[in-house]
Amino acid sequence: MYSIKELKSNCQSTLCFHNFSCLTGILVTLIGCASAPQIQAKPTITEYPTLERPVVGCAADERPFDCDRRAILALQGEFQVTFNFYETVILKPGYTRKGPKHSGAFEKVVLIEDSGKKLSFQHLLVNSSGEEIKHWRQDWVYESLKNWSYVGDQRFEQQTKTPEEIAGTWTQLVYEVSDAPRYTGTGKWNHKYGVSTWTSDRTWRPLPRREYTTRDDYQLINAENRHTITPQGWTLEQDNTKVIRTSDQKDTVLVREFGFNEYRRISGYDFSAAMDYWQATAPFWAEVRTHWSDELAKGSTVLAFPTGDNQLIDGLFKLAEDYKQQPDLRTHQSKLDALFKRFVKTESKTSK
Repeated sequence: MYSIKELKSNCQSTLCFHNFSCLTGILVTLIGCASAPQIQAKPTITEYPTLERPVVGCAADERPFDCDRRAILALQGEFQVTFNFYETVILKPGYTRKGPKHSGAFEKVVLIEDSGKKLSFQHLLVNSSGEEIKHWRQDWVYESLKNWSYVGDQRFEQQTKTPEEIAGTWTQLVYEVSDAPRYTGTGKWNHKYGVSTWTSDRTWRPLPRREYTTRDDYQLINAENRHTITPQGWTLEQDNTKVIRTSDQKDTVLVREFGFNEYRRISGYDFSAAMDYWQATAPFWAEVRTHWSDELAKGSTVLAFPTGDNQLIDGLFKLAEDYKQQPDLRTHQSKLDALFKRFVKTESKTSK
């Protein structure tokens, strides 16, 4: 089993472990860092006890909105997570399926905002040595008339919809470990048969680390997500189509992929390091989120660095560590502003 210190010595980017790219010894092997030796750690075999809870769906006398919120709130908790991806249907002549990819983690999902029609959850990882890693974030917004959407080439556009289009829907917005935008999806919760499931529309998303660190034969994923609340926790099913986009913006479909992520609620695992880190850095990350919100609201937002470049991530996590030592936002504001000025560009335009 590798410690975070050992993994850092094998990574050319000194803080790339914060992006989960170099984190091993959590549950199953991971893919490794870009431009660094691939590390295959022995899987941790400990299975922690499952905490089951009844799934309730939506009673006849309940408002669908209230049932939706109850389902979304069930995403929080302490989980042993498995990530599994399988290429399925070949769509381009001459293509050969790549092998499946499996990884895993121990994650604590924390509710960091609940304003009624918006809920936000921060995912935090803790490895078997008790070291914490801030992971991804997901927001859920009810009947969102306007939000950003990924369009390719590190660009995010503001999209607007009519009240009729978004009636009764929830939009999920997914963010990177740096709180940079990643992808969105909009759909309705379905509570039939006492089971709560949300299915998104199809949207674009950039390549995940498991892909861009190991291949360069496609540029985009067109995907549909399905979240289901289960007695053991919750699941995320992904229907992914991998797409080649050329410089003239022509798209060629390559292969379909099925992703199955299972968040199994557990007891007995020590997540205290995650909460210690979050309590020490939450105000800093709130300021980071504000910066992103301000940038995304301007119109078209471009990440001014290639996919896989960790300079922004490194800079933000370094500032988070500095904030832990000196918890005064004013002390670090100029460096935070400089990072955004360097790596985030905006154009004032919107699209429908």
